[in-house]
Amino acid sequence: MRDSKPSLTLRILNFIEEKGNKLPHPVTIFIIFTLAVIAISHLLYMNGVSVQFEGVNDETGQIEDLTVSAVSLLTSDGIAHMFSSVVENFTSFVALGPVLVAMLGVGVAEKTGYISAVMTNTVTKAPRKLVTPIVVLMGVLSNVAASVGYVVLVPLGAIIFLGFKRHPLAGLSAAFAGVAGGYSANLFLGTNDPLLSGISTEAANILDPGYIVNATDNWFFMFVSTFLVVILGTLITDKIIEPKLGTYQSNDMNEKSNGLSKQEKKGLYFANGAVLLTIAAIALMVIPENGPLRGEDGGFIQSPFMSSIIFIMMLIFLVPGIVYGIVTKTVKNDKDIASLMTSSLETMAGFIVLIFFAAQFVALFNYTNLGTIIAVKGADFLQSIHLTGAPLLVALIIITALINLFIAADSAKWAIMAPVFIPMFMQMGISPEVTQVAYRIGDSATNIISPLMPFFPLVVAFAQRYGKENGVGTVISLMLPYSVMILITWTVFFVIWYVLGIPVGPGTSMNY
Repeated sequence: MRDSKPSLTLRILNFIEEKGNKLPHPVTIFIIFTLAVIAISHLLYMNGVSVQFEGVNDETGQIEDLTVSAVSLLTSDGIAHMFSSVVENFTSFVALGPVLVAMLGVGVAEKTGYISAVMTNTVTKAPRKLVTPIVVLMGVLSNVAASVGYVVLVPLGAIIFLGFKRHPLAGLSAAFAGVAGGYSANLFLGTNDPLLSGISTEAANILDPGYIVNATDNWFFMFVSTFLVVILGTLITDKIIEPKLGTYQSNDMNEKSNGLSKQEKKGLYFANGAVLLTIAAIALMVIPENGPLRGEDGGFIQSPFMSSIIFIMMLIFLVPGIVYGIVTKTVKNDKDIASLMTSSLETMAGFIVLIFFAAQFVALFNYTNLGTIIAVKGADFLQSIHLTGAPLLVALIIITALINLFIAADSAKWAIMAPVFIPMFMQMGISPEVTQVAYRIGDSATNIISPLMPFFPLVVAFAQRYGKENGVGTVISLMLPYSVMILITWTVFFVIWYVLGIPVGPGTSMNY
């Protein structure tokens, strides 16, 4: 039953949807930003703008008092640089290689059906009392495989709840909360980790050339955050959403999850065995003191193991994906494997195009020294108003959550925000790894109420299977409690973590 007049919240969100739909494509946004960098750099250059700060000298590697001036892109040298550096800007962009390598494995595991089988098998075997937390957990874990959670788990969550004679929209909401609301949390590394860490590395290099943010550098915090998101998703689903929805009346109660076929179960058995053998083989190269993947000092932090984590992640998905495909006959020969790898990279075409323009923006932004100037000036302003530490990070979380309503692509947002906020926060003594965590919290929390999120229309379509009247407003009203509670609770949890000084990842520091 529809209200005669939409609530204030829905009116605000409808306004955001209307205005947000008028924004250009992210590629166009990067082109506009690049043109702005060209114009601003010349303006600052003509006015002789420069800043002084304490930073790392490129030549000596020592911390010294440095002076940096604006460099124009409209001088002869600047124009020559823009034209001659295009290819290098793209191919050397840190986020490009790791994501494509990871997708070679993840894509095969997804397209043979292995990832879908793991999620289906886990959820369908859940005891009634554990259905909600397992649906939310599998949603969180599904983000290691990019979009598979939206396509497979969101509709599966509705079907599972219906099979237990619970409201299917509650199951859909729980799955969506895990997939999108807990997008950055995970027990494992996902394709998102190397992507964001690559962009963060590029941004950190503005002030500290050679500084590296690894894909594992947020893992401790995101590992623990997984349980936080699962608890929140479970409580909100069981205590708020499902009571609000009431009893589901359907003319067709035959829709249910039939689980896996006999052949799929066999494939899953052998594929899981392949995962264990792959992990065991890697462990044999890491655990022994003289293992080839141990560091020169015998440690793990600065070691070939950490440097090869993306390739290892690829293998952990690729090997079981191939085994599952062979057993279920979705893979018949080596040509099929190569074809699956090719098709997995074809799905990244949009990402590659986006990265091309993002790389130009980031590289020219760095070349002009605008990042350094903004960072130093911004840090001076923040110090003047005494905004430092935890309050500064909370402000970034809120800013990111709001921007996320308009620019849904996390890589696009971070490519825009990182060159500004990471150097600025470094000037305030906050490490890039911690700044990245703050961004990821804000980016995840409002995914589930952003109509501009690419998979949001798909979720609305799933919801309409259980009522033609279910639309954008229905989904937003269901997901709003998750969004608000995840944002508030996750932020408070992060502040406590930060105040206690617990590292957010292996070998990381809270301070710069």
